[in-house]
Amino acid sequence: MNRTRIKICGLTREQDVQAAVDAGVDAIGFVLYAPSPRAVTAARAGELARLLPAFVTPVLLFVNESPENIALACQKVPGAWLQFHGEESPDQCRKIARTLGRRWMRAARIPAETPLGQAPFDLVKYAFDYQDAQAVLLDAHVEGYGGGGKTFNWSLLPQNVNAHLVLSGGLNAANVTEGMAALRTCGLSLAVDVSSGVESAKGIKDANKIRDFVRAVRAADALHPL
Repeated sequence: MNRTRIKICGLTREQDVQAAVDAGVDAIGFVLYAPSPRAVTAARAGELARLLPAFVTPVLLFVNESPENIALACQKVPGAWLQFHGEESPDQCRKIARTLGRRWMRAARIPAETPLGQAPFDLVKYAFDYQDAQAVLLDAHVEGYGGGGKTFNWSLLPQNVNAHLVLSGGLNAANVTEGMAALRTCGLSLAVDVSSGVESAKGIKDANKIRDFVRAVRAADALHPL
């Protein structure tokens, strides 16, 4: 069966990390962006990451952060992937990741609709520009950076993206099957990333919603066996 990898992002509490691990997720995201209601410090991310068993990957989310602060955070969380979610250029991402020896992904903030007179978001070009990334994360463009619980029009994405894709933005147990069906063949592979869709409040995860989300992803996988 084609097993879709699952990331839960924006964790702030030990019990939520444990609930995600118990549900069988593959990666845990920690937001190191102070304005976010889901933000944690690098030290706190390190505490929470120590709860992760082998083969569950920590991911550190940054928004226009300095290389120095990213390096300090990486000291607290060994083995973490980097997720660049701001205006970081390909060269900036590449240099930071190579210097630190970390795998990384780049968030693509996709508009819900294309403004009149503007070209639509070019995901093929974006993936080419960030071709050194291990994955491109597809998020809805909202005010601020992520965590808005908004989806974008999945049907408008191209079917020939030369990148491993991570579907994010407004996912929950009720709509993840539809999103996976729309994007399963768009890139080299497809993973999913959820934050607000498994919360009872911002930054507070709900164990039942996490389990329901994972079950929905596994059910969708069963519909598309290899």
